Amino acid sequence: MSKHTTPAARVVDVAVVGVGTIGSMALWALSTARRRSASTLRVLGIEQYGTVHTHGAFTGESRLFRVAAKEGRHLTPALLEARTRWLELGRLAARGLLIPAGAIHIAPSGHPDLHAALSAAEEFDLPHRHFDADDLRRQYPQFAVDHGDEGFLDELAGVVRPESAVFAASRQAQADGAEVLYNTVVTSLSPTGTGVRIETSAGAVEAGHVIVTAGPWTARLVPGLSRMLTVANFALAWFMPADISAFLPARLPGFMRDFGDMHAFGAPSIDSFSVKVSPHLHLPTVANPARRPMTLSREQLRWLGTQAQRIFPSLDPEPVRWSVHPDSQSPDSRPIIDTIGEGRISIAAGMSGNGFKFAPVWGQALADLALTGASPWQDAEFTLAHHADPVG
Repeated sequence: MSKHTTPAARVVDVAVVGVGTIGSMALWALSTARRRSASTLRVLGIEQYGTVHTHGAFTGESRLFRVAAKEGRHLTPALLEARTRWLELGRLAARGLLIPAGAIHIAPSGHPDLHAALSAAEEFDLPHRHFDADDLRRQYPQFAVDHGDEGFLDELAGVVRPESAVFAASRQAQADGAEVLYNTVVTSLSPTGTGVRIETSAGAVEAGHVIVTAGPWTARLVPGLSRMLTVANFALAWFMPADISAFLPARLPGFMRDFGDMHAFGAPSIDSFSVKVSPHLHLPTVANPARRPMTLSREQLRWLGTQAQRIFPSLDPEPVRWSVHPDSQSPDSRPIIDTIGEGRISIAAGMSGNGFKFAPVWGQALADLALTGASPWQDAEFTLAHHADPVG
């Protein structure tokens, strides 16, 4: 035998490329199906970094979780299911992943997003409260409230710890029989007559089905999506208040704040000294995540501080920490969840900074597509056909 013989490819039933936000949840869903059916399903995750890292969309200590969907009433059932699964994963991992602090949206009266969420809460009979400006000042004196503002409190909402969630889902999947290759780069995907060949830095893999959950790196693996996806960049920032007790989860929900010229979101203090306040900073989109902005200018940091103080006057305007995170962006900010390659490759991309709260359900949808070819969580507006004509 030649000393240069190419090693045989590893053979699996389903491979998940990218074990971050959605990929870890898909891996967990697949391994759960394996355990419940007592099958020999071979499940493999492939991740270019480690279990938890600082390069992806999920990092940043906390993610706002809402149940009453402002994005469309049809998404509220998915968020109700996601809440159940966040709590289940927390129990399995013995970690408090979802902090049930609620989430409040404060905005000028009649704001369409606030009223879309309010309508969803009423339609699905979700516990909630609706405040006028005077009510807001009494209930939440931390906020600066303008005359004519109103508030909507989603009582089933809260804050998820993202790093802990990805870690927990990955570890639970492995406990249920999945394997993961970390620090392994996928260089190509090639459909074959019986599945998909995956070339990696650790050798080849032959999979019956591949799930691609590569976030901002999706177009590198599926070049045909490059015309639909860009890499958006999101800045997060934390500030110190004069009295931290007013900003702990017992007194401050997760929040969104809208003014006429600015949108922000944030979370109560988890570290007991700072509060996350992230006004939307317009950062350039890029085609290649390697070229994404990694830093913020002093001018940008001053703007963040000014806006944070506009929301909470007691904050010191100097950020105590900040970070920039990439995510794949679709033309209409709707996710792409679909199959290509004659149904042998499933894709979740274009989360557009709005995917984490849905992650357990989108992961289940991908597992369904891999195992049965269909999912009750799939939607026509998530398809590639929809995104090919985003204004149609």
